[in-house]
Amino acid sequence: MAWRVEVGLKEGIRDARGERVKREIREHLGIVLDEVQTIDVYTIDAELSQAEVNAAAEGPFSDPVIQRYAVNQPLAARFDVLIEVGFRPGVTDNVGRTSREAIQYLTGRAFGDDEGVYTSVQYLLSGQLDEDAAERIAAGFLGNGLIQRWTIIPAAEFNRKTGVPVTVPRVVSTAEPKVREIDLNVSDEELMRISREGVLALNLEEMKEIQAFANDPQNQAERQKMGLSTRLTDVELEALAQTWSEHCKHKIFSARIDYEDSEGNSETIDSLFKTFIVGATRDVRAAKGQKDFCLSVFKDNAGVIRFNDDWSLVFKVETHNSPSALDPYGGALTGIVGVNRDPFGTGMGARLIFNTDVFCFASPFYSEPLPPRLLHPRRIFEGVVEGVEHGGNKSGVPTVNGSIVFDDRFAGKPLVYCGTAALMPAEIHGQPGHVKQAQVGDRIMMVGGRIGKDGIHGATFSSEELHEGSPATAVQIGDPITQKRMFDFLIIARDRGLYNSITDNGAGGLSSSVGEMAEDTGGFEMHLDRAPLKYSGLQPWEILISEAQERMTVAVPIDKAEAFIALAKEMDVEATDLGVFNDSGYYHCLYDGKTVTYLPMEFLHAGVPQLQLKARWENRAYQEPEFSQPVDAEATLRHLLARLNICSKESVVRRYDHEVQAGTVLKPLVGIANDGPADAAMVRPLPDSFEGVVVAHGITPRYSDIDTYHMMACAVDEGLRNYVAVGGNIDHVAGLDNFCWCDPVQSEKTPDGEYKAAQLVRANKALYDYCLAFGVPLISGKDSMKNDYQIGDTKISIPPTVLFSVIGKVDDIRKGVTMDAKRPGDLIYLLGITRNELGASEYYDMLGHLGKNVPKVDAATALQRYRTVNQAQKQGLLASCHDLSDGGLGIALAETAFAGGFGMHVDLRNVKCDEVLREDAVLFSETASRLLVTVKPDNKTAFEKLFNGQDVSMLGTITEDQELRIVGLGGEVLVRTQIDDLKEAWQAPLREM
Repeated sequence: MAWRVEVGLKEGIRDARGERVKREIREHLGIVLDEVQTIDVYTIDAELSQAEVNAAAEGPFSDPVIQRYAVNQPLAARFDVLIEVGFRPGVTDNVGRTSREAIQYLTGRAFGDDEGVYTSVQYLLSGQLDEDAAERIAAGFLGNGLIQRWTIIPAAEFNRKTGVPVTVPRVVSTAEPKVREIDLNVSDEELMRISREGVLALNLEEMKEIQAFANDPQNQAERQKMGLSTRLTDVELEALAQTWSEHCKHKIFSARIDYEDSEGNSETIDSLFKTFIVGATRDVRAAKGQKDFCLSVFKDNAGVIRFNDDWSLVFKVETHNSPSALDPYGGALTGIVGVNRDPFGTGMGARLIFNTDVFCFASPFYSEPLPPRLLHPRRIFEGVVEGVEHGGNKSGVPTVNGSIVFDDRFAGKPLVYCGTAALMPAEIHGQPGHVKQAQVGDRIMMVGGRIGKDGIHGATFSSEELHEGSPATAVQIGDPITQKRMFDFLIIARDRGLYNSITDNGAGGLSSSVGEMAEDTGGFEMHLDRAPLKYSGLQPWEILISEAQERMTVAVPIDKAEAFIALAKEMDVEATDLGVFNDSGYYHCLYDGKTVTYLPMEFLHAGVPQLQLKARWENRAYQEPEFSQPVDAEATLRHLLARLNICSKESVVRRYDHEVQAGTVLKPLVGIANDGPADAAMVRPLPDSFEGVVVAHGITPRYSDIDTYHMMACAVDEGLRNYVAVGGNIDHVAGLDNFCWCDPVQSEKTPDGEYKAAQLVRANKALYDYCLAFGVPLISGKDSMKNDYQIGDTKISIPPTVLFSVIGKVDDIRKGVTMDAKRPGDLIYLLGITRNELGASEYYDMLGHLGKNVPKVDAATALQRYRTVNQAQKQGLLASCHDLSDGGLGIALAETAFAGGFGMHVDLRNVKCDEVLREDAVLFSETASRLLVTVKPDNKTAFEKLFNGQDVSMLGTITEDQELRIVGLGGEVLVRTQIDDLKEAWQAPLREM
């Protein structure tokens, strides 16, 4: 029978969750309620006794000090409307899974395959509410219809004896597993209907290539030997669609592009990836020679560089944009736990040491009407932040670095970048730790979570724009607890030498992981009916491509398979033998003993036709605006500090645990009150060494509105100057590029595709040029295309965006430098020259202008400056160091001052400029490669000697009066204000988020 346990707070105990919900309903929907109470509900679908249910209710389900419970009786009282929200059948329910495990421990008896625990939450709303308002609250805030269900009960209809009926959200499928054959000998229109309705995301040329494969007599003869007809199965078509998806195959970055610049010069680029990204790394490594520290690039789940003789450093950054648009919480949670698996599954396995995250949203205060299927940006903001918080914190991995970028074009699709670094032994069992290879005869082992419908078509869905047919099944919800247990098991298995290779089940699930690992051996045989399922009723193709989370695929030698499974059982991790890696040359899956896929490995991995694109760059006639300089520079500075791209993100940062593992040296917030904006993070991964890891990033999408070449250059430079600012060694740093682009393929729905493709080409050219100039190899990355929203005539495209992440080494963490002013009397210096570069700046945007003078990076002088800063840090000459970015010098001065709790007296007449500039240009220009440093007077001579011949401006001194005083170009006082007032302007906008 099914049992229902309700758990609520005792009388007199504050309901903090209810208070938060009440406040957010007011802020989101404008509905004012008198009170909100909350009750947790556990529906137990299992053969348990009354005593066993009572034991669970008063044990793991409730806290007897503050909570009370009822079994098969309602607790709800004193409300006008009750709304109960729970997951739809088949959606991952982490609390339900944990509750099930708790009962199993309590009773000593395992649940059956179709037994479970399902959770929901009751919201008891008091106030003036009609039926429409209750539905708005349920659908517009409390629930997400894609993954959740809800019941609304007015108080008058609520019976205190029966309450809400016991309903079990179990997946019930009457469909027998069946393999369908697909007739591809149809018209072009019908081929595209098959692709569209099947969410295959394959174009006509690709569908015709598959059609030709199916009609090839040699292929038909081989298939007949395996009992297959001449028609492809649905399992085969899904496997091809997954493998050939933009998400997995990166067809745009591999395309052949005919590029024409604004002068009419043309060139053909055969793969952006090979030409500019692989090419940059190849040329940088060649230039470094014996000093090359790269170990594994572009051939595993993550990049690997040398840390020291005993340890290697692993890093990967991923995006999870499309799922986060549909379900912000689940999409972002899956993003962080998913990227955790990438470094962990690199080489023979690595221990996770930190996470990073960068989000791009529309304003949470967005007030325009939203098109269909778009969630409000505030809801996306809160869901994404909570998802990454739960995924990272519950995994025991510190989140040490990140940022949030706002632009209302991200209403069409938010960008959710998640990164993870790990530490790997340089050698494992006498072999390099970063090397792995499946061997012929190895068993295919799937470990971790079970397979469900969640994540089906995730890879292909993420290869399209968001539209009315975007599938709910693409959403996954990660489970960090299950994943942590799996990681602990696999590290022990690694150290015992129980496997030859490992990779994660990410996009495409088993289809991707097994298909890619089998390239080592040349083929495999896998039995889909052996895979453990969350519930019965999945079709064979669903089992193959489901992206249900917390799974890894491992190649285990036959003579170690028994020990591998025994260790898994001992550590309460599920491990299942699905088949064998072989050298057959075929992607061979079976179900119930019958072949359901028999595809040549060569066709699967190399058969996709190369995309052909045209790209045409236009020099658009942008102009610098003409306007009078604002009279009140002080008010302008405060308004800039309050802009969303500049203001404090402390309310978000505080939700992430950056202390767990006790290795974070320089944290996301620094200064006298630990609330100043750090430029980068520094982590000490080894307790017996002062060697450290520094991680930073650059992201400047606004500059794409003028020129994506300089956007990319500035992102590279911003990442490096943040890295250098805290002490990162500029000569031991690697980069990761994560491109997020709007659709660059010319079509009826993308009439400017050639221009967008040219923007992509220019960004790649800049990536090559500046990585080579700075000597930064690219070790990994990812591209996410089709970041558009398209329903009817409404199209919203993101600004072309690249996150450039950097990771590297600092020899001695004790030499690290933070951005906050340290003491009165210290001297203030600006490193670098200031130019009239306000194009696409925060200042111009605040005034409603774009401009044309986008910041341009002079890599040669910047590299010299960064190396000299490193020398100054080693010699202990810098008291603080802060990069200049959004808002320029004015913002950097204010942040340095209020983070340190001291005032500043500076004189703009001392700022080195390449021409005569207005005061607002000097204060707010975003010229790249500049740093603001403070120096003790005792170190003045040594500091100036070290920087002799470079562009250095001595601006003034740190003062004890807690006043920021800026003298203008005419000698008058331009700004005179208390730093507390500036800090309040900076902290206020997102304080309550």
